[in-house]
Amino acid sequence: MASYVQDFSEGGKDQKDLLGGKGANLAEMTRLGLPVPPGFTITTDACRAYMRTGHLPPELRVQVTMAVRRLEDALGRGLGDFHEPLLVSVRSGAKFSMPGMMETVLNVGLNDASVIGLAELAGDERFAWDSYRRLIQMFGRTVLDIDGDLFADTLDKAKAAKGVEQDVDLDAADLRQLVEAYKEIVRTESGRVFPQHPREQLDLAIVAVLRSWNTDRARLYRRRERIPDDLGTAVNVVSMVFGNLGPTSGTGVAFTRDPATGHSGDYGDYLVNAQGEDVVAGIRNTLSLAEMERVSPQAYGELRQAMRRLETHYRDLCDVEFTVERGKLWMLQTRVGKRTAPAAFRIATQLVDEHLITMDEALSRVSGAQLSQLMFPRFDAHAERTLLTTGMAASPGAAVGHAVFDSATAEARAAAGDDVVLVRRETNPDDLGGMIASVGVLTARGGKTSHAAVVARGMGLTCVVGADALDIDPAARSMKVGGHEVAEGDVVAIDGSTGEVYLGAVPVVPSPVSTYLGEGLDAALDQAGEDEQTADLVRSVHRVLTHADDTRRLRVHANADTAEDARRARSLGAQGIGLCRTEHMFLGERRVLVERVVLADDDEERQAALDALLPLQREDFGALLTEMDGLPTTIRLIDPPLHEFLPDLTDLAVRVALARERGEEDAHDVKLLAAVRRMHEANPMLGLRGVRLGLVVPGLFALQIRAICEAAADRVEAGGTPHAEIMVPLVGSVMELHLVRDEALRIMAEVGEARGVPLDLPVGVMIELPRAALTADRIAEVAQFFSFGTNDLTQTTWGFSRDDVEGAFFPEYLANGVLTVSPFETIDTKGVGRLVRIAVEEGRATRPDLTVGVCGEHGGDPESIRFFDSVGLDYVSCSPFRVPVARLEAGRAAIQGADSDAR
Repeated sequence: MASYVQDFSEGGKDQKDLLGGKGANLAEMTRLGLPVPPGFTITTDACRAYMRTGHLPPELRVQVTMAVRRLEDALGRGLGDFHEPLLVSVRSGAKFSMPGMMETVLNVGLNDASVIGLAELAGDERFAWDSYRRLIQMFGRTVLDIDGDLFADTLDKAKAAKGVEQDVDLDAADLRQLVEAYKEIVRTESGRVFPQHPREQLDLAIVAVLRSWNTDRARLYRRRERIPDDLGTAVNVVSMVFGNLGPTSGTGVAFTRDPATGHSGDYGDYLVNAQGEDVVAGIRNTLSLAEMERVSPQAYGELRQAMRRLETHYRDLCDVEFTVERGKLWMLQTRVGKRTAPAAFRIATQLVDEHLITMDEALSRVSGAQLSQLMFPRFDAHAERTLLTTGMAASPGAAVGHAVFDSATAEARAAAGDDVVLVRRETNPDDLGGMIASVGVLTARGGKTSHAAVVARGMGLTCVVGADALDIDPAARSMKVGGHEVAEGDVVAIDGSTGEVYLGAVPVVPSPVSTYLGEGLDAALDQAGEDEQTADLVRSVHRVLTHADDTRRLRVHANADTAEDARRARSLGAQGIGLCRTEHMFLGERRVLVERVVLADDDEERQAALDALLPLQREDFGALLTEMDGLPTTIRLIDPPLHEFLPDLTDLAVRVALARERGEEDAHDVKLLAAVRRMHEANPMLGLRGVRLGLVVPGLFALQIRAICEAAADRVEAGGTPHAEIMVPLVGSVMELHLVRDEALRIMAEVGEARGVPLDLPVGVMIELPRAALTADRIAEVAQFFSFGTNDLTQTTWGFSRDDVEGAFFPEYLANGVLTVSPFETIDTKGVGRLVRIAVEEGRATRPDLTVGVCGEHGGDPESIRFFDSVGLDYVSCSPFRVPVARLEAGRAAIQGADSDAR
C-alpha cells in the first residue's frame, strides 16, 4: 500500500519534493528540537494522484485516521471532543513558496458542541466563539467557494452596530451572533448547513487545499515564476495553538534579516490577540518585534534564539511564522525567505564575511534577474515633489503611474499601454493579475509580511504598504490624504526604498549600480556619497560580479551594430562582438543603393551602386573595429528578407495605378513595379535572404567582405590589432559556404597583397536552420566557427513566425500549459536545444578547435545561459545592456556545472 502520510517527527528539510517546503521545514524544526505543534503531512504523491483521478487515493483516508489518532494520543485530546477538543489547521505547502496562492483552514474540529468545551478548557468564552467564526468564514470561502466579501461585510456590520473599529473589540455575545449569521450565509449560499462532524470538516478541508493547487491565481503565479504544474502541493495537518487567547497571546511573522534591505537584525510583524492569517491579510496594522519584546518578553527571547539557530542551520536568511499562546512560543513555519534584489546581494556578502558561506555560494544565491532590477533608475533626490504620505518600504524601486483601484482596471489599462500603480486597502491573492500588470503597488494596510509585500518582493515589483494615512474609497475610485484627493487616472509616484508616496510624476536618475557597471566602482561610490547603504550595495554587487568573472568559463560578447553600441558594450564588460547585423547599416539613404544593387538591369548599374556603398561600409566596420580593438568582432553578412529592401508591393501598385489614371505615368515606377512583382515572395522569411541573396545577387557579399578586409587593413596600419570575423547567415548546405568562403579567401588575398598586410580572417557560419545543425559535421569542414542564431532556429524548428504567434496564440498556449514559457525567451532544450547539442558535438568531431557561440536573444536569458554552458559553448552574445546579467549567470552556470560534476 502506498504511503501518503508522514508525521513531522519522521522527515527533514531535504524532502521538499515529497513533503513540500512547509512540511519538510516543519519536520526539520521538529528534528532540531524547536517548539513545533505536533502534526503530519499528506505528501505531494497524494496531490498528484488526486489530480490524475479527481479522487483521493482510497488508502489515504485510513492513513489520515491513523495519523489523527497518533496526534490525539500524544496530546490527550480528541478531534471534536466536547470537554477537551483537539483542533487542527489544514495548510498547503508546495515545494516552492507560493505566498497566498493556495488555501489554509484554521480551527478545524469546532462545532456547536465543542465550542462550549473549548471555552471551558481555555477559560475564555470570547476566544472560543472568535475561533468558531474564523473556521466558518475560512471554511465557507475556501471549501464551499462562497464569496469572502459576504463574511467580511457581515463582520463590518457587526462592528458598526457595536460602534467599534477592530474585531478584537467584539465580545463573546457579539461573536456568538456572528457565528449564527455566518452559518446562515453558508446555508443560503451553498444549500447545506455548516458541517458539524469534525472528520467531515477535515476531509473536505484536505480536498479544498489539494484543489487549490489548480486555481487560476495559483496557475498564473506558477507561470510567472516558472514553477512546473505537475509538482503538486503537500497538505499539513497541524494541531492548533492559539494566538487569540487574550493580551498574552499573539501571532507574527519574522525575518532573521531585513528582507527589503538585507540589514542584520530581527525584522517582522506581531499582532496581539490574533491568528496567523490576520498578519498576512494585512487587515490590522502590526507591531514591530521590538514592541513584541515589551508585551511578551519571554516569548520574544525564545523567538530570537530560535531564529539565530535557524539562520545558522540553514546558513541563509530565514523567515518564520510563529504563535504565542499565553506566553508560550510555538514555531509554525520556517523557510529560506524571499528578499529584494538589494537584500540578496547584501546578505550574500554578509554571510561570506560572517564565514557562514563561500563566495561560490554567495554567487549562487543571487540572480541575473535581481541584478537587472538594481540597474533600474531611481527618483532624483533633488527634484521638486509633493509628498502625500509615507508608508513602509516593502520592495524597492521607483514607480510612476496612473492610480487604479482594482485589479481588472490595472490589467485593462496596462494592456492599453499605460503604466499603472495599483492602490488597495490591502491586496489578496485575487489581486495577482493586477499586481503583475502594474509598475507598483500601494496599500493602506499591512506590514512587511503582508500579502502585497511578500508577493511584490518575489516579483521584483516596487511596493509600499501600511500607508495608513490614505483614505481609500474603492467605490468612488479615489483616495484622500492630507487635503489632497487622488482620482483614478491621476499620476502618483511611489518609492519602494523609502516608503514615500508622491503626487504626480517624479524624475528618475540612473541607479548607482548602473553607474558602477558602466563607469566603474569609484564613479558609483562618488554618486552614492554619504549614503552608506547605497555604497554598501554597490560594493556587494562588485564583489559578487568580480567573483562571477573569475569563475565563469563562458565568455560574454555583445550584439552591436554601431561604434556607440560597441563602446557601451565594452564598458559593461563585453569581451567581443558576437553579432554585428550589417543590414542595420543599410537604412535611410543607403536603402536606395541596395535597391539599385538588387534590381539593377546590368552589371554596370549594379557596380555603380556597389562602388557607392563600399566606402560607407568600410567606415562602418572601421569604427567598430577601432572600438573593439584586440577583441573578436563577428560581422554577419547581410541577412534580412528581400522585401525589407524593396518598395511595398501594394503601395507601389497603388501609386502606379493612380499616376496612370491621371495620365502621369512614371516609367521608372512602372519598371520598378514589374521587378518587385517578379521578386515578390509569399513567405519572405523563408525566401531569398541570407546566403541565398549573397549568391544570387552578384557582388553584394563581395562588397561587404572587401569592406571588412580594407577596414581591418586600415586598423593594422594605424597600429591596432583587429580581430574581424566573417559570418555567413542562413546556411543550409555546405556547398553554399564553400562558394562564399572561396570568394572571401580571394578578396583577403587581393586586399592583403595590395595593402601589404597579411589577412587571414576566420569565416564561419550562423546555424539557424535545422538542416545546418543536423549536417554540422560537414559544415565544420569549411566553417572556422559556429554561432547559433537561436531566434531563427526556434522559428524554423517550431514552424513559428515570431512576428505573428506571440500575439496570436501564445497567450492561450501559456494559459493551457502547452508552453510554460515562450521558446523565444528561454531556449527549448528538448527540441531546439537538442539541435544545438548535436551541432556542437558533431561540429567538434570534425574540427576539434571549432569555436562555438550563440548570438540570438537567448544569449542574455539566465536559464538559457546555463544550458549553453552545459553543452560546451565558448561564448554567449547578447544586447549590451544584458552583458552584466550574462556575466553573472555565466559564473553561476560554472558553479552549478562543477557541483553537478562533483555529484
